[in-house]
Amino acid sequence: MSLQQSINKQSGLTVINPPAMLGMLGGGQLGRFFVIAAHEMGYQVTVLDPDLNSPAGKIADIHLCAQYDDANALKQIADTCQAVTTEFENVPAATLEQLAQSTRVHPSAQAVGIAQNRVLEKNFIRDAGLPVAPFVVIHQANDLPEDTHTIYPAILKVARFGYDGKGQARVKNQAEALAAFANFKQEVCVLEHMLPLDLEVSVVLARDAHGNIAAFPTAENSHLNGILDVSIVPARCSEVIKANAQELAKKLAKELNYVGVLGVEFFVVGTQLLVNEIAPRPHNSGHYTLDACVTNQFEQQVRVTAGLPLGDAKLHSNAVMVNILGDSWVDGQNPNWEKAFTHPNLKLHLYGKHEPRNARKMGHFTVIGQDIEAVLNIARIARGELHIGI
Repeated sequence: MSLQQSINKQSGLTVINPPAMLGMLGGGQLGRFFVIAAHEMGYQVTVLDPDLNSPAGKIADIHLCAQYDDANALKQIADTCQAVTTEFENVPAATLEQLAQSTRVHPSAQAVGIAQNRVLEKNFIRDAGLPVAPFVVIHQANDLPEDTHTIYPAILKVARFGYDGKGQARVKNQAEALAAFANFKQEVCVLEHMLPLDLEVSVVLARDAHGNIAAFPTAENSHLNGILDVSIVPARCSEVIKANAQELAKKLAKELNYVGVLGVEFFVVGTQLLVNEIAPRPHNSGHYTLDACVTNQFEQQVRVTAGLPLGDAKLHSNAVMVNILGDSWVDGQNPNWEKAFTHPNLKLHLYGKHEPRNARKMGHFTVIGQDIEAVLNIARIARGELHIGI
């Protein structure tokens, strides 16, 4: 390969056509949906994931069951895949850097490295001029503010490997913060002021190597025990809030020089919009796009990875997405899926995971329609029938 071809490949200027092999680092449900989208578009996919039962690995053309820094597996990906992407943010940045020496990699190691660490993430968002909640970085116990500090009440969050409410603790004062910090084995943390939230919203967008952006509609989200429970689209908030969320998400993607699919979560406090966190991948709150948009978030990920033009992100139906956790498997019995299928505008997606566990994301369903209240009502009925959150 010539130097110019290499530059073009890394910048995403060349188009990779099917049936080329694409690489996916991560084999969970997000990777599974990527494989499905890629197969529908004619591509082959190699999945790297250390879990023999990974949902994406089960349906991939090749499943490399190895660690993310395994030299032999990375060499095989570099030799056979024309482009590589990721399904979660905890793939080692060094792995992405290594693959990028010979293969197109989106998103970049730099972008993923920022999203992997709450300290880097918060500092980046603030330094980019985007609004964030007040926070203090905690390296050691002495960094925890005294009770008189305006940071309290607050949430203490570990800097790395915290997700779905894990690695987080609500604290009202320094004593509680010290106890939580000790419980987290004194890992580096972020202490963030707990705001009186009116709403949580998110924007999922795709940005290509040329800087073009296609943003999906702003979603309204509610959580249960720190895990996303329901997403409603379009969000039930003012048009100003929805539009501002779109603009802030786009600005963040540009400042990060991001290429790929990006999820941006926001807190809404009155008329104020604050960036909570970013996800350098498709996002749980974007699952509604599978059934309610012209192009879904996983097809967009394939398009960006292959250097194709972005698809239309337009919403063609209102939607309510409900997560299905392992808690719905009562006494080891499957939920009554037949009841879900009695609703003609309900779309069920199960992830093919090996076994249900409490708080484990096993699937989701999306109800679509033109009347949002009717859609919401069917979603409420269906979640009751499937024992979700009950």
